[in-house]
Amino acid sequence: MPVDSFADPERVLLSEPGGSSAEVLLHGGQIVSWKNEHGEELLFMSKKAAVKSPKAIRGGISICFPQFGNLGSVFHRSPRNRLWLLDNRCSTVSPTTSSSSVDLLFKPTKEDMKMWPRSFELCLHISLSPGKLTLVPRVKNTDNKSFVFTFSLCNYLLVSDISEVRVEGLETLDYYDNLLQRKRFTEQADAITFDGEVDRVYLSTPSKIAIIDHEKKRTFVLYKEGLPDAVVWNPWEKMAKAIPDLGDRDYKTMLYMCSAAVESSIVLKPSEEWKGRQEISAVSSSYCSGQLDPGRVVQGFSLP
Repeated sequence: MPVDSFADPERVLLSEPGGSSAEVLLHGGQIVSWKNEHGEELLFMSKKAAVKSPKAIRGGISICFPQFGNLGSVFHRSPRNRLWLLDNRCSTVSPTTSSSSVDLLFKPTKEDMKMWPRSFELCLHISLSPGKLTLVPRVKNTDNKSFVFTFSLCNYLLVSDISEVRVEGLETLDYYDNLLQRKRFTEQADAITFDGEVDRVYLSTPSKIAIIDHEKKRTFVLYKEGLPDAVVWNPWEKMAKAIPDLGDRDYKTMLYMCSAAVESSIVLKPSEEWKGRQEISAVSSSYCSGQLDPGRVVQGFSLP
């Protein structure tokens, strides 16, 4: 099943027979809504999100390329600030009758290349199926020389109360703590819980991570390929008040979780292509938590 609606020329609506839906903006190639079969929203959007602003939108799912965070040039904000194109040539995935999908393409403008003088094609395949949202990004080097980049898919997940959320699958792993000058530590807890600001980059993470929302009895299962790292962030109360496009109390219902390749840069030679993959499933939490073995963190779950 292809794209369902182009009522707004800069907005794509996806739906599937099971009743779930997603909304994608061509501005930034950003997913701003994902609802389950009951019509319940699964992605967080800031109450102060400036959807029509030329700036990136606070919330949903967005791409950060060619570098994560504030390192390097400001070009990493460009794909999130520009209009993407609909382009079916980007797809390498065969459509199914139970899914709805769209393929987006971003190419740098002359103005973009003043900030990052590299020629490339950035494709994003977005597919909605029952209980699952899949993103397949691809970067092709169309330049005459090699370039280096990092990449992340930045997910703002909607939770009932951040203090009732735990993240499993990252225990015993090393991480950089951005609140402590990026010092490197090893996670000692059996799960990540939240009682204050957290801003960490976990390294060499497993392909599956579980985000458990006890109050909603819901678990997000994050599956990824080609994106070995994971970023976990919540600004908490003090920092939330200092962010212009975030409501003062928004931190209570959001968890920023990125599938990323940031510790080791990706090198692409001319004509080479890199591909990643992320699947997010939302399942009921009939779940035994507190497992210490990251390899078993989502045992009992199978992705739809």
